[in-house]
Amino acid sequence: MKPPEGRKRVVIEDIQPTVNGGRYPACRIVGDVMTVTAAIFGDGHDHLAARLLYKHKSERRWRTAPMTALGNDVWSAAFTVNKLGSWRFAVEGWVDHFETWSSDLKKRLAAQPDPANPKPTDSPQDIPLALRTGALLLEKIAQRASGADARILTDMVASLRWMADQNAAFYEYPLNAEVEALASHSPNLEFSTRYEPDLPLWVDRERARFSAWYELFPRSVSPIPGQHGTFKDVEAQLPEIAAMGFDILYMPPIHPIGFAYRKGKNNSTTALDGDVGSPWAIGAPPSKDSEGGHKAILPELGTFADFDHLVASAAAHNLEIALDIAFQCSPDHPWVKQHPTWFTIRPDGSIQYAENPPKKYQDIYPLNFESPDWRGLWDELHSVFEFWIQRVRTSCIRWPRPGLLSPTPTSPGAPPRLSCSCISKRLRSLQSASSSSRIFGRIHPTSCTERCRRVAARRSCNG
Repeated sequence: MKPPEGRKRVVIEDIQPTVNGGRYPACRIVGDVMTVTAAIFGDGHDHLAARLLYKHKSERRWRTAPMTALGNDVWSAAFTVNKLGSWRFAVEGWVDHFETWSSDLKKRLAAQPDPANPKPTDSPQDIPLALRTGALLLEKIAQRASGADARILTDMVASLRWMADQNAAFYEYPLNAEVEALASHSPNLEFSTRYEPDLPLWVDRERARFSAWYELFPRSVSPIPGQHGTFKDVEAQLPEIAAMGFDILYMPPIHPIGFAYRKGKNNSTTALDGDVGSPWAIGAPPSKDSEGGHKAILPELGTFADFDHLVASAAAHNLEIALDIAFQCSPDHPWVKQHPTWFTIRPDGSIQYAENPPKKYQDIYPLNFESPDWRGLWDELHSVFEFWIQRVRTSCIRWPRPGLLSPTPTSPGAPPRLSCSCISKRLRSLQSASSSSRIFGRIHPTSCTERCRRVAARRSCNG
């Protein structure tokens, strides 16, 4: 197929780092040096040049860095990412006619016949003609330059033409390093090739690279034996946790716990009086003080005001609170009655509970991500993230079930599972809207499971 512009002779391939060919952003930490490589080649023996373009989303103009040929068509350049958030970068390459001329001129000069010692095999090198060719190229470059640079280049044009008019028997190389550098600063990009599309980069804070997590169950930290712990009791633990060098305090779900089929101690199928159930059996019947679901707090732990105070106290100790977003429900969850199609219905009309045969978890209903009302389910799950990020200003979120997510955006018709790329984009937009809320360990669309494994490996669990 005929290209739209056949005079673009440079090919750019295999840019790294990219994720799924640029569909998702590569990730770096603020202060990192971002090294970009690409395969850049063209037809014939003409010399090539290339540059790396980059900018933060807050910047209007692209910054550039010259790329260096490493050999075997591989080129490289680097820049330092000095701001959090979204960046873009691109690679542009072109045929460098002036550099090609300069290189060829050096070869011609080296092959000049020696006037003092001529040889039968000597051949004329047409140096004056080559100098006039270089003057034409440099004249166009001078027109693209400005100020003192243009004057220096224009003077060199005149010098090349004067030397050509001398028809000397022997010539020295006429250019100096300053002229060569100025010529490279004003390239002819009329037929340059720019890799499309521009590639995304996400820059995170240092704790996204590594942090030490301390896990505890709030209900187990009461100083009074047998009494349910509270957020205030957790606050009392903060100095000791911080003193051990931890960065993140991770707690299991803090939502109301269901009563139906509540499990007893050690996963007993019979709950005794006083058994508090599994915090992952999320959802209790709504009450005047609580909506009972993923946007509510277990009353025994405290209130939203208590939780806000815990978050502030943790920050004072240079700690952050990580919330566990678990998308599953107890039989008492309000969604069960309000949206039964969000769950899997068995042939007898009952809702499918969680199983890992022969184990049964009757106290937990998994969500059906292939629900006919997938849009409603999707929107509600988005709203859960929005609620905790915007209202509570939590700084960290852990999502323990990456297998429930589709690794790529699915078709507009009927996505079978929730798209983690869309949730990731929404989280980033919420993060950008509030500088006080930073998302740690956002879902990586191409490797959710591995991301969660790394997060889990950084946690230190409190027995």
